[in-house]
Amino acid sequence: MKLQLACSNDQNEIEITEEWIQKLDELLQVAGKIENISSGEVTLTFVDDKAIHQLNKEYRGIDRPTDVLSFAMQESGVEETEIFYEDDVEIDELSTMLGDVVISVTTAKRQSEEYGHSLQREIGFLFVHGFLHLVGYDHQDEQSEKEMFNKQERILQEAGLTR
Repeated sequence: MKLQLACSNDQNEIEITEEWIQKLDELLQVAGKIENISSGEVTLTFVDDKAIHQLNKEYRGIDRPTDVLSFAMQESGVEETEIFYEDDVEIDELSTMLGDVVISVTTAKRQSEEYGHSLQREIGFLFVHGFLHLVGYDHQDEQSEKEMFNKQERILQEAGLTR
């Protein structure tokens, strides 16, 4: 079983093409390979600034829009639930869903223009950033930020999304 990407488009500002979804799935597979994660599901939702502003305020207490939010399904220290099916195949319920990534296409478009690269690259960057948060990376200090950003760049390079 490979990593699965489930996408939802809850905005009307920018068309999200099947080609983009395929590139995001490729990024997920590359990131999974680099992180030694071979299965699980990531849900990706595209929203506008109004929707991400509300989520940012509700879940982080920050009263403004942001570019990407990640909601990990498995936190360290959480006990895992086991499920057994009739054929005695054991499935770890919590490890199958890695979490949700929410991207504001409004902010992504603005940032792509500011940084002088394509919207596809910016959305890819934000998706990889969100995925790395789901699997435990953070950027609270200079060392962890450097590690996370180097990993992001490596994944984007391997998938052909260069600046």
